Amino acid sequence: MAIIKILHTLFGIFGNITGLFLFIAPMITFKRVIMNKSTEQFSGIPYVMTLLNCLLSTWYGLPFVSPNNMLVSIINGTGAGLEAFYVLIFLIFAPKKEKAKISGILFVVLSIFSTVALVSMLALHGNKRKVFSGFAAAMFSIIMYGSPLSIMRLVIKTKSVEYMPFFLSLFVFLCGTSWFVYGLLGKDPFIAVPNGVGSLLGTAQLILYVIYRENKGQSKKGEEDGRVEMELEKPYKKEIPNTQNGDAKA
Repeated sequence: MAIIKILHTLFGIFGNITGLFLFIAPMITFKRVIMNKSTEQFSGIPYVMTLLNCLLSTWYGLPFVSPNNMLVSIINGTGAGLEAFYVLIFLIFAPKKEKAKISGILFVVLSIFSTVALVSMLALHGNKRKVFSGFAAAMFSIIMYGSPLSIMRLVIKTKSVEYMPFFLSLFVFLCGTSWFVYGLLGKDPFIAVPNGVGSLLGTAQLILYVIYRENKGQSKKGEEDGRVEMELEKPYKKEIPNTQNGDAKA
């Protein structure tokens, strides 16, 4: 039992470390967004869904909701602050249509968290509060881990990993795996199940990266090459004289 408790704590600490790197990883992406003043083809949905997951997981890990899970609250509270910053940057530089979509999703996210927190505090007590909050956190954790599926589809379609950052995929795998083991050791299905899904999806992203890593940026390069070829062709286009009605001279 003592060994299990030690391992449980160690995997929780490792989960905090990998989780921190996971939350910091998008800074590379957002540095590019700020420099280019454009979100390009990056999706804002993963960051909004991660924000919801962090808020719900922070709530679930609090002592009056779920005892002995403060490590969960610490890392997810930190993550919530960082994800809120990323969402703000995305909203500043996103096109009008994308901005409206992400704003709508953000409103839904904050409404869901507020509802879960209020219901669990005012209407539920003891284990019922833990189960309700844990179920909500687990459900939206799975949605969060599944949100990059659109980017994975784009990778397969374009055969390029330009819009799927490697370090983000790596830390999705490491974070998901560490919290999966933490949940198993603590016999907490609300932590083990969603992070097991995250570990599998992180593995899938890494496999895609290995397959298409040599094609990074080729899609964009191909478009640019096409435009260059069109520009080069212009000087060599000759006007064809109008020979109708005898206008052309012999």
